[in-house]
Amino acid sequence: MNGKIILLVVGLCGVALGGYAVSHYVLPPSVTAVSPRQGEAVEAVYATGTVEPTVMIPIAPKTTSRLTSIEFDEGQSVKKGDILARFEDDDLAAVIDQLRAQEDQTRKELERKNKLFEKKFISEDAYDQVKANLDVITASIREAQAKQDYLQLRSPEEATIIKRDGEIGQVIAAGTPVFYLSCCAPLRISAEVDEEDIVHVKAGQKVLIQSDAFPDQTFEGEVISITPKGDPVSRSYRVRISMKEGTPLLIGMTTETNIIYHQVENATLIPVEAIAADGKTVHKIDAQNKIEQITVKVGIRDVKTAEILDGLSLEHKIISPFDADLKNGHQVRVKEQ
Repeated sequence: MNGKIILLVVGLCGVALGGYAVSHYVLPPSVTAVSPRQGEAVEAVYATGTVEPTVMIPIAPKTTSRLTSIEFDEGQSVKKGDILARFEDDDLAAVIDQLRAQEDQTRKELERKNKLFEKKFISEDAYDQVKANLDVITASIREAQAKQDYLQLRSPEEATIIKRDGEIGQVIAAGTPVFYLSCCAPLRISAEVDEEDIVHVKAGQKVLIQSDAFPDQTFEGEVISITPKGDPVSRSYRVRISMKEGTPLLIGMTTETNIIYHQVENATLIPVEAIAADGKTVHKIDAQNKIEQITVKVGIRDVKTAEILDGLSLEHKIISPFDADLKNGHQVRVKEQ
C-alpha cells in the first residue's frame, strides 16, 4: 500500500514539473500588448507658486500711539474713506480745544480792533498784529487736526481686508501696518521658474494649476508677466499668472503650475515604459505574434507618455513595458491591455 502511495506522489510531481517545463521552456513568454493612441502631447514648465492679491495695500499709523478701537476686521469689505481703526488722541484733542478757545478770543479781539481802526483810534500795525495772531492760531488748529486725523486709519479705496494685526490697547509704532487690504484687481499667482526653463515662458501662455486644497481639480490660468531680473541666489525668475473668474483658491495657498509652451493635438502616443533605455527602441508585435525590434522617433515626452513622430501607427501593437530579455524574432503570447 505504501509503495502505491509513493508511486502516486512521484507521478503527480512529475506531471507538475512537466507542466512547469512546458509553460516556461516550450510555450512562448507572455507579454502585455498595447496600441498607440491619439491624444494631446504637451510640453510644460513646472513651477511652484503662491496665491496673492494683485494689489495689496498696507495701512499703518504715521505716529506711534495706542490703539483704542477697531471698526473692521479680516474678511470684511470697506468703502473708500471708511475709518478702519482709531488711536489714542486725548492730548491732541485737548490742544485743539485750547487753540479753538484762543481762536474765538482772538477773533473777538480782532472785531474790536477793526472798529477802533476804522475810527482811527489805533494804528494799522496794531490791527495787523491781532490779525496775524489769529492766522497763526488758525494754522495751528489745522496742523493739530491733521495730526489727529493721522490717528484714524482710513481705507484709501474700496477693498477687502485680508489681514489685521494689533489689538486694542496695544501701542503701535509709526509705520507698522495694522491692516492689509486687497483691492482693484482679481487674485493672481506668483510662481518661481528655474532660470534653465524661463526661456520657454512667454506672456499669454496657458497654465494648468493644481493645489493640495483641491486635489481632484485642475484650474486654468494665463501668464501675465515675467520679472526681467532674476534672483541670483535661488536662480529663478518670478512669473505672474492670472486665474479665471470663479477659481476658488485663496490668498496664501501654495500651487503647482504647469506652463504650457508646446502643444500638439492628435499626436500618436505610447507609454514611456514601452521604450527602451536608449530612448528610441520599441518591440512591435507582428501578425504572427513575433517581436520586431524597431527604432522610433520620439517627440514630446512626460513621465507617463511619449509622442511618436515616426515609426508607429495606431494599428500597430507594441509590448509594454519594454523587456530587454526579448529579442528580435522571438515568439510571444499576447495579453491585451
